[in-house]
Amino acid sequence: AGDLGVDAAEAIVTALDKVSPSVAPDDLLTAERALVAAATGAITEETAGLPGEGFAFPADLIRGMALQWQARLDPDGTAPNEDVAEPRSTVGFGLLRDGLYPLRGAVTAELRGIMNGIFDTYLSAHAAPAFPSAEEQALMDSGELIPGAEAAALSDDRNGGEKRADILRGVFEAASRAPGTPKMGGAAPTVMVHVNAVDLADEHGVGWIDGVEAPVSMRTVNQLICAGGYRKIVFGVNGEVLYLGGKERFFSQAQRRAIAARDAGCIIPGCQVNAAWAEVHHIIPWVNHGPTDIDNGVLLCWFHHHSIETSGWLIRMVRGKPEVMAPVCFDPTRTWVPGQDHRAHRASGAGRGNRARTRAHPQATVSTD
Repeated sequence: AGDLGVDAAEAIVTALDKVSPSVAPDDLLTAERALVAAATGAITEETAGLPGEGFAFPADLIRGMALQWQARLDPDGTAPNEDVAEPRSTVGFGLLRDGLYPLRGAVTAELRGIMNGIFDTYLSAHAAPAFPSAEEQALMDSGELIPGAEAAALSDDRNGGEKRADILRGVFEAASRAPGTPKMGGAAPTVMVHVNAVDLADEHGVGWIDGVEAPVSMRTVNQLICAGGYRKIVFGVNGEVLYLGGKERFFSQAQRRAIAARDAGCIIPGCQVNAAWAEVHHIIPWVNHGPTDIDNGVLLCWFHHHSIETSGWLIRMVRGKPEVMAPVCFDPTRTWVPGQDHRAHRASGAGRGNRARTRAHPQATVSTD
């Protein structure tokens, strides 16, 4: 009658079939009846009085319940004692399709738990509500200030899978910069992207990554150059190298530390990506000869950096501090508001007299590595 979905039925049958040879028929029937009841919302002897009684659980949760029944009915089968039978995680890449490489593989329960911990931490941080101060609330009520977290959330159209992919990108990028990461040829793991100088100047064409057959867009090339720098190589008519320039890294480590101390992380209101996972962005683009100094650099997460030209967010620097303007669809007034900054900029224990003095005297923060 359609009360039990195909996905849930498949999860139940698949899990119980694996243990049916070694489980008593009555026990197997009890498990099946309980799982079907949980999937359809029926109240039976097995589900009466339990949390969620009468609620039809989705197939993903039914699959987890089925595995729990499987473990309870046949504990020896779920945890093999022989090392050779222990499951091992595996990850690989499929063939390029529609500009994407499919991920193929499987992970153990332990690795799934680790990955869930990372994903849930950052996904919940993005979803956490930001409670405005009384002053901010008054400005929002008057229409002079749009709730920053709400604007950022509305401007982020990524689904859950896309957010997890960006979190995974941040994990790998942070690992590549970590001092303990093994070196390759004396250098940290580095993505080499090649682009023709004429194409780069004309903002037309694509870039190519060593070891990857798929091209990357010119917008991605510009973002990588903005964040990581470049090296100019001149070739002759026969393909011989005529000139090899030095590495032009736009922002030094000292500059990055200073910008991180000021911004703490992505400056877009509501974004929770911290400084370690953020990239330094030129407010005046480097292709327009924007200077590489602290007053022209701000921290943006990969997503906001990659989409800054098309998302509608605008950034400017006022007296050494970044300000942002939300897209018109989220803030029709197009009001400039301060970007996010480091919480250390606000003194926590100052009295009224000290607070009055800080308006006239610069604040100082101390950052350590």
